[in-house]
Amino acid sequence: MAEFKENDPYYASGEAQDGKTKRKHPRRGRKLSGKGKIGIAAAVLVIAVLLIGNDFFYQIGEQEQAVIVTMGKPKAVSETGLHFKIPLIQSVRKVNTTIQGFPIGYDVQSNQSIESESVMITSDYNFINVDFFVEYRIVEPVQYVYASYQPELILKNIAQSSIRTVIGSYPVDDVLTTGKGEIQSKIKEMITEKLEEHEIGIQLVNITMQDSEPPTAEVIQAFKAVENAKQGKETALNNANKYRNEQLPQAEASADQIIKDAEAQKQTRINEAEAQVARFNAMYEEYSKNPVVTKQRMFYEAMEEILPGMKVVIDSANGVQKVLPLDSFVDGAKQDAQQDAQQDVQTSESEGR
Repeated sequence: MAEFKENDPYYASGEAQDGKTKRKHPRRGRKLSGKGKIGIAAAVLVIAVLLIGNDFFYQIGEQEQAVIVTMGKPKAVSETGLHFKIPLIQSVRKVNTTIQGFPIGYDVQSNQSIESESVMITSDYNFINVDFFVEYRIVEPVQYVYASYQPELILKNIAQSSIRTVIGSYPVDDVLTTGKGEIQSKIKEMITEKLEEHEIGIQLVNITMQDSEPPTAEVIQAFKAVENAKQGKETALNNANKYRNEQLPQAEASADQIIKDAEAQKQTRINEAEAQVARFNAMYEEYSKNPVVTKQRMFYEAMEEILPGMKVVIDSANGVQKVLPLDSFVDGAKQDAQQDAQQDVQTSESEGR
């Protein structure tokens, strides 16, 4: 008969009977005692209580809101902190209420242009490459969760449609240079109206035109030249306005001074004329009363003004004193002598010929 070895799985040590080894069957498991069953049941109960206990509460952060659904009826919860819910009856879904954003026309990671989104056509049939960045936030959590499947994708499609509509109504020069602010305002207004119609719980915060340029390098250079020319024009206009603003006050001040001087001179002349008229009228009244006396007084006054500036020679050769105003006579005699001399010269020249 074959012998069993110690490493045989079916070998079990036992008492030898009749010179043979007793073979036993392998163990198929021990039966648990009553205490063991109670311990396992308690452990399972503790785990179940912990799992269910965790499902009794939920936490809302500062920049979050929650949508709690009770028997199919959703309700928004905005209060931060710890909240209670009934497991298996109520479910909770949290939403982020901070300002979020996404690009249109380029990839944020690689900063590469996405031509399917960025290339557009303007009202004057020019192609242009335009990039935008959209900022939004969730304001109605219930609508955001249940009104649509992908609300962000809906917002992006609305933004792209509005951008192409507005860009297509402007010429390329406005899109590249002076019309950016107005274009952004119209796009934002159009997106806001469409979001109100769709009611997806999202509010547009802002949309910004990041960059706008023609799609080819040659056109880019041409538009840059145009932009430089416009800037030069604006600089020249600003300089001209600056010079005008500097010169106009000086010219106006000079004109005011001239006018004031003329007005002062005018008033002086008027005052002098009125004084002379008043003086003449006063003299005429005196003359009407005493003509002889007035004549003498006027004569003396005239002499007082004239004689101090004259040279006087008193001739008393024949015993008669004379007062002679010789300056005027002397000047006249000199002029007569010069004229006689010129006539003599002319006469001698004519005779010599």
